[in-house]
Amino acid sequence: MTVSDPTFAIDPRHAQVARELYATARDLPLICPHGHVDPRLLADDEPFPDPARLLIVPDHYVTRMLLSQGIPPDRLGVPRRDGGPVETDGRVIWRLLAENWHLFRGTPSRLWLERTFETVFGVETRLRPETADEVYDAIAARLEEPGFRPRALFERFGIEVLATTESPTDDLGQHAKLAADGWGGPGGRVISTFRPDNVVDLDREDWSENIARLGELAGEDTLTYAGYLNALRQRRDAFIEAGTTCSDHGHPTARTEVLSESEAAAIYERGLRGEATPADAETFRGHMLLEFARMSLDDGLVMQIHPGAVRDHNRRLYAAHGKDVGGDIPQATGYVHALRPLLDTYGMDPRLRVVVYTLDEYTFSRELAPLAGGYPALFLGAPWWFLDTPDAMRRFREAVTDSAGFYNTAGFVDDTRAFCSIPVRHDISRRSDAAYLASLVVQDRLPLDEAAETLADLSYHLPKRIFRLDGKAA
Repeated sequence: MTVSDPTFAIDPRHAQVARELYATARDLPLICPHGHVDPRLLADDEPFPDPARLLIVPDHYVTRMLLSQGIPPDRLGVPRRDGGPVETDGRVIWRLLAENWHLFRGTPSRLWLERTFETVFGVETRLRPETADEVYDAIAARLEEPGFRPRALFERFGIEVLATTESPTDDLGQHAKLAADGWGGPGGRVISTFRPDNVVDLDREDWSENIARLGELAGEDTLTYAGYLNALRQRRDAFIEAGTTCSDHGHPTARTEVLSESEAAAIYERGLRGEATPADAETFRGHMLLEFARMSLDDGLVMQIHPGAVRDHNRRLYAAHGKDVGGDIPQATGYVHALRPLLDTYGMDPRLRVVVYTLDEYTFSRELAPLAGGYPALFLGAPWWFLDTPDAMRRFREAVTDSAGFYNTAGFVDDTRAFCSIPVRHDISRRSDAAYLASLVVQDRLPLDEAAETLADLSYHLPKRIFRLDGKAA
């Protein structure tokens, strides 16, 4: 099979050096410290469903593009909140994608999918309306083979560790099953990430229910603020016992806030009474980032902060299909003043490690790179979500390297729900970084051997160290 070779280089010498560098990192194991693969996938290790339900239905990048052209998610098999009818025939869904494949020209969605077809399933036929059934049948045939079950693919992909994402109200049952099978727990290949947003966001419609569930799982009285904090500590301990090394915080803004215990308790109590205002909710989120940083000093969890998303901006889409179906939109996000309370308090403490992401790439050179270059606790996360594209990866390196260098960044994270796209995303990142490093080599700004060492660090060693996946104590 001939696999295409996008090097993301232009000049012939640049391309040659980029290929040489890429070859040194191509086969390094994959470190996946941040993502949203359902742990049930690997815990159950059942055969994947048909190609459409594997590759189209759960991919909100695909469904949102089609929605933008007037094709509703119902026709793509996306479940409805009310349980109403949606398309269930995978071949019909696949044909609909093929008929509209031109919409994805130049997009990363097309790149991820085509490379997945080619490198994961060995299907080289170009997707077109007239080849839809041929491609569908070829992938479907592969999915019936034992070598294409989730755990077999995990091994073939060369994944060393994969972190899923769960909330404090999850009992981690799937991770317990993985641990029993030798796949989870401390040092395991599949671990969880502690994401407490659903018990921190006072303006969530299910916040009170989540607080009750938190107290139940932790055996604490969450009707008091002190009991709430104790419950969070208890759940963090349970996650750490199951192998977790990181927490994850997806707030609307990067605001951090220092409150007294009495001030925080008063807001919390207003939340319990259903009287919290939007301002209360924002203040409480900012304060809890300080509380979680304090907890991290004790238990060693690496904090990940990725603000800037206006969740469920498309309200009709949310009303019909719920969260995570393509209705979120980036917004302008500030970091210099927003993070200052956190950095003033803990930014110089070597025990703390905070990885910050953004959806607002204009902040890379103006705010984030200088901040990461000035505080030992702060690292820059890779471009993600709307920015996880080859072009944005290149812009990221160009924007941050002057101020932050390479070693104040955290390496690559794939941040995906699409399990089969994981090796493709890592491969594209390695090619992109190889191309950037090659540009420094051909300009005589970096020796070739140092560029190769840097690429290995960005691809493997940095994420393993920074996300504390190397087994070393904080």
